[in-house]
Amino acid sequence: MADAASRLRSVAEQVLGVPLPVRLRAWDGSQAGPPDAPTLVVRNRRALRRILFRPGELGLARAWVAGDLDIEGDLYSALAVISGLVWERGEDGRTVLQALRDPAVRAAVGELLKLAGLPVPPAPPREEARRRSHLHTRRSDKQSISHHYDVGNDFYELVLGPSMVYSCAYWEDGSTLETAQRDKLELVCAKLGLTPGRRLLDVGCGWGSMAIHAAREHGVSVVGVTLSQEQAAYARKRVADEGLTDRVEIRVQDYRDVRDGPYDAVSSIGMAEHVGAERYLDYAQSLYGLLKPGGRLLNHQIARRPQRDESTYHVDRFIDAYVFPDGELAPIGTTVTQLERAGFEVRDVESIREHYARTLRRWVVNLEADWPRAMRLTGPGRARVWRLYMAASALAFEHNRIGVNQVLAVRTPESGASGLPLRTRTWNS
Repeated sequence: MADAASRLRSVAEQVLGVPLPVRLRAWDGSQAGPPDAPTLVVRNRRALRRILFRPGELGLARAWVAGDLDIEGDLYSALAVISGLVWERGEDGRTVLQALRDPAVRAAVGELLKLAGLPVPPAPPREEARRRSHLHTRRSDKQSISHHYDVGNDFYELVLGPSMVYSCAYWEDGSTLETAQRDKLELVCAKLGLTPGRRLLDVGCGWGSMAIHAAREHGVSVVGVTLSQEQAAYARKRVADEGLTDRVEIRVQDYRDVRDGPYDAVSSIGMAEHVGAERYLDYAQSLYGLLKPGGRLLNHQIARRPQRDESTYHVDRFIDAYVFPDGELAPIGTTVTQLERAGFEVRDVESIREHYARTLRRWVVNLEADWPRAMRLTGPGRARVWRLYMAASALAFEHNRIGVNQVLAVRTPESGASGLPLRTRTWNS
């Protein structure tokens, strides 16, 4: 009888319908596949059971998080070839159900069942979020935010570095992560036209970096809101350490419950992805209502490519289960339309897609450089989630499968005077 790796390779190629572009190493020490390719390590039979009971991305994700699957060699090279088979088949890709109509594929799956052993579905890893309804109520949004952000500030310090900014930096040649993150915050402040005495609402304020930068460098008064208790405690300490408690207030509060407008400006950096398609117009209208006439919104948001049939869009299963529960991405055109429907005049859209790819690769370097400590801080499963998610996301940005955009919008008054300069890209207030 053939060794486990050869049998697995044969099964995989039957199901996928293409040659397997990675090398396999199985639990019995056997290996099969191209000798110079990245190696996918199948550590035990449980990995097969996870894939059999949840075919496709979720089964693979569970096996990865649990440590049943691993990759040896360059992680990015391995993900590039694996994603082409699993995550990027496209709207015309061969589905599992389509493959199972082939008698040869059904025979291959039978072989996989023999290899997998006991027909008992393994419990999902404890890091997996419970399935939700994507209703985006205040309670469900708070739970989703807690799942992602309340995993330990020390862990985020390790990954993000001293800036504690969890969104893409703004790079130029010679930048470090810290200078690039500072430049991104400064870019946001410039687009918002912040000057001393103005009021800024920072929606989804994270660990307080934007609020602190705006108050310290531009003399504005800032209210930052987050749903994460851990973020708020960390941000408040940073504000106190900077001596800015008279100008910066950090609240644990839903943006829908902010009632103390009007503000001169609103920043929303990496927060709108949590809002959800059904609630996005409400989100835009809420922020519009919190601005005074002439006030500006800077909406910094990840976008996906549009689909020919938008009704077929579904949330990425790995991201939904392990990273951002209930997170949803929209095409940039949809975002602009919703902002305009809310009453905003959209004045500028800047794509900074390549900047996020570079930022993610830097975060992966930080994570891998102190991997044993990362696992101690948040657990091996969670550390594996972040490593996979950030590396795969970097590739997605590099290959234009997703993007990120800064949208500058104005609550333009009836007079039509937007308050923006004629040459907006100079960003003079």
